[in-house]
Amino acid sequence: MSMRPVILWYRDDLRLADHAPLRAAAASGAPVIPLFILDEATPGQWRPGGASRWWLHHSLAALAADLGAIGGRLVIRRGDSLEIIAAMAREQGAQALYFHRHHGPAETVLEDRLWRDLGGSLEMRRFPGRLLHEPEQVRNASGEPFRVFTPFWKACLRLPEPEAPAPAPPRLSPPPPQVTGLALDSLQLLPQAPDWASGLRETWRPGEASAQARLETFLEEALKVYSEGRDQPGRPGTSRISPHLRFGEISPRQIWHAVRGVQGTFAATTRGGDAFLRELGWRDFCHHLLLHWPQLPEQPFNPRFADFPWRNDANAFAAWTRGQTGYPLVDAGMRELWHTGWMHNRARMVVASFLVKHLLVHWRQGQDWFWDTLVDADLANNAGGWQWVAGCGADAAPYFRIFNPVLQGQKFDSRGDYARRWLPELRRLPDKDIHAPFAAGTATLAAAGVRLGVDYPEPLVEHGFARRRALEALASRRGP
Repeated sequence: MSMRPVILWYRDDLRLADHAPLRAAAASGAPVIPLFILDEATPGQWRPGGASRWWLHHSLAALAADLGAIGGRLVIRRGDSLEIIAAMAREQGAQALYFHRHHGPAETVLEDRLWRDLGGSLEMRRFPGRLLHEPEQVRNASGEPFRVFTPFWKACLRLPEPEAPAPAPPRLSPPPPQVTGLALDSLQLLPQAPDWASGLRETWRPGEASAQARLETFLEEALKVYSEGRDQPGRPGTSRISPHLRFGEISPRQIWHAVRGVQGTFAATTRGGDAFLRELGWRDFCHHLLLHWPQLPEQPFNPRFADFPWRNDANAFAAWTRGQTGYPLVDAGMRELWHTGWMHNRARMVVASFLVKHLLVHWRQGQDWFWDTLVDADLANNAGGWQWVAGCGADAAPYFRIFNPVLQGQKFDSRGDYARRWLPELRRLPDKDIHAPFAAGTATLAAAGVRLGVDYPEPLVEHGFARRRALEALASRRGP
């Protein structure tokens, strides 16, 4: 008599290694149905943006090939997750459903519904694994969730280290032959005409193998300069592993233990490793916030900003999205984003600050643009990051901290490598003028072949004026 199958539900965990639900399913000896559902029907779900859909297509293709190599077969469906899982369990006589826990508001509700509706007929096993530490493990002295990152991270460091990652199972029993799914292309995740994804194809190779290769390159080449290099967008000083982490092609535990394994080689590696692991801690913090404050992507964490006088300036917002603000560091970041689906973290902070403080455009408009254009768009990190910059989030940067985009460029891109990479129209400007072409002399501009207002725009707004306006807007909403 054949064993009843186990449904292995894949979501944002598209890998084989360090995948507890997969290992448990393989160890059961039963046929395994690896199931991915493109769910755009469950209430509250955030439909993936265009760049995320491009990545998801290629990540699923890589996962299907990797599963095939160990005897499995990925089954793809589309629709309401609860309805599809319930129907498959009923039709195939499944004995169990295994999956990783998620912490988003819609996912939490969905998992509770699954437990309520199917828990009586299926063995349900929900595994941790998307974060370093589950939210229940990290609480303040009063037993409440943290609202400030530094004490949160100190509390994390006092906990036992995350478990060591486990390898992928060597073999997987395939699903019953009658279990069929959709062809990947039928999901239509790739852009239709016009094809805007050429830069993404040039830049990225989604999949678990590429995630591991990128981590190894980072550990060998960039970790030792990470403490300084992570703030310099013109240098290869960051890991660029965020989209792989967002789609679960690599787990945070794998990254943690890989970094810990090379720390101590020399002092710079120790410093860089600590700084890098702190970024994993910020990711955990954002997911903890989203779990405890599910309205985070929609409402300001600080209620004092609920009636902030944002400006609805469609022209300014459009110029920002196109990298046409007249401030080179801002424009370089926005053009890097459009071409590659990614942006250096220092540039992310500067472009976000410019939108919400120089232009007074609502942080949700920036959040939504990033959601559509970033290959690493993550609901918790995106909302947490934008609210942090806007000054209305948990542990937020003070609203009066307004980045000067010229000084930021001069400090972190002093030779103009980043600006010239993404703004070729300015490549002939001297280093001292590259981040403030509007302040360069007429002769300098002429020698560089730059006509302000023609080849490159005049600034949308003067920094001093914008800073005063932003502070006045804040003062108008101060509490008693």
